Amino acid sequence: QVQLVESGGGLVQAGGSLRLSCATSGRTFNTYSMGWFRQAPGKEREFVATITWSVGSRSYADSVKGRFTISRDSAKNTVYLQMNSLKPEDTAVYYCNLSPRTGLEVWGQGTLVTVSS
Repeated sequence: QVQLVESGGGLVQAGGSLRLSCATSGRTFNTYSMGWFRQAPGKEREFVATITWSVGSRSYADSVKGRFTISRDSAKNTVYLQMNSLKPEDTAVYYCNLSPRTGLEVWGQGTLVTVSS
């Protein structure tokens, strides 16, 4: 059973930076990719960024390109999201996601990011 634990959320002023972490535990050898999604109040959950575990290929939502960077530390089974030039519209609960090669995807519990104007 794989578990994901996010950390690093908080309150930051517009233009500031935060780094989110997502630590995995359990059987992670089946991981295809890991990513970040977010859900703002009253809105649906949306894709932010993803990275393939073996090769490290990255993809980003247009809204965060050039500002956010996803990375992974395979030795620590951890994925990160460096968020720079934060905007109030980035305010959301950020969820870590693990997509396995087989089986069901796994979600973390979420971490709140609040960007004040």
